[in-house]
Amino acid sequence: MQYSWVVKLATKLTKVALKLNLPISGIVKQTVFRQFCGGETIEECENKAIVDLAKGNIGAILDYSVEGLKDEETFDHTAEELIRVIDKAKSSPHIPVSCMKITGIARFDLLERVSEGGELSKEDKEAFARVVRRVDKICKRANENKIPIYIDAEESWIQPAIDQLIASMMRKYNKEQAIVYTTFQMYKHSMLPVIERMIEEAKQEGFVLGIKFVRGAYMEKEHKRAKKMGYRTPIQPDKESTDRDFDRGIKIAIQNLDYLEFSCGTHNELSCYKLVDLMDDMDIPHDHPSIYFAQLYGMSDNISFNLSNEGYNVTKYLPYGPVKSTIPYLTRRAEENSAISGQMGKELRFLLAERKRRKEEQKAKN
Repeated sequence: MQYSWVVKLATKLTKVALKLNLPISGIVKQTVFRQFCGGETIEECENKAIVDLAKGNIGAILDYSVEGLKDEETFDHTAEELIRVIDKAKSSPHIPVSCMKITGIARFDLLERVSEGGELSKEDKEAFARVVRRVDKICKRANENKIPIYIDAEESWIQPAIDQLIASMMRKYNKEQAIVYTTFQMYKHSMLPVIERMIEEAKQEGFVLGIKFVRGAYMEKEHKRAKKMGYRTPIQPDKESTDRDFDRGIKIAIQNLDYLEFSCGTHNELSCYKLVDLMDDMDIPHDHPSIYFAQLYGMSDNISFNLSNEGYNVTKYLPYGPVKSTIPYLTRRAEENSAISGQMGKELRFLLAERKRRKEEQKAKN
């Protein structure tokens, strides 16, 4: 993953192999799937990855990562699987949070039409009503079990429909604590005013705002669409602007803990340091129940385990699902890691250095 051309070539070959129905699941499962996914089922995750994370006092966020399917039967199946995750979380202290992606239970093109705000056909109204029922059923179960659920942000042109759904669920279920969480992608240049507006709405309307902060994952797609359609890109002009707004968003959140709970979802060490310093400056306990750190499984273990070792609340997104169905997710992770400057190479250096240190320590003992 240090070599972007290798990632691009492997991604293209995988897509071709899938179209030709070649038997590649075994190869994928033993390589990139094993790095970034916990297993194909909840039970597989429970027998290995969840146990391993728990040893380091890190909670798992089971993420059913099936994407790209469009029929109503599949959407209903996914909704039921998400409810299974919430029920599993209720019975396990090692699964403190659940999560969902709206496009896992709704057609992309339907969300796009709803987001445009125009008149919907009868069929679209009925289809969106089914989406609302699925979302409400999932959030209701999360509320009954007192298991928070993080709802992912997605492409900007379907986000208005997603925001509409999340806002209605937060007002309905976040009366005593943050059960339903929205996600703020801070690589958008418009997010800080949105954060401040939603905090004010939570204050005025008497619900607890749930926020997951991330930088974002659709930059190239957003730029490409904005250029093609001739509108201003929603993405920040540079990485420094994204970093600045991410840290400002975290600071705004921690200053309003009476009205919100949040998760700091990042692999950026500096942002984690800044939040740690803010908590110390404000005498906030490391294990404050309203503040979580989150990273993806298979990435940034140096951040996750060091934070948990110091008593902070830490979680890892733990994707699972059939190998073929998780390939879109795995492709994004591979491309993301090849784009992050030296991320996987840095982690590999850490691992090699630690292995060398342990060998030398053992040699000295002998």
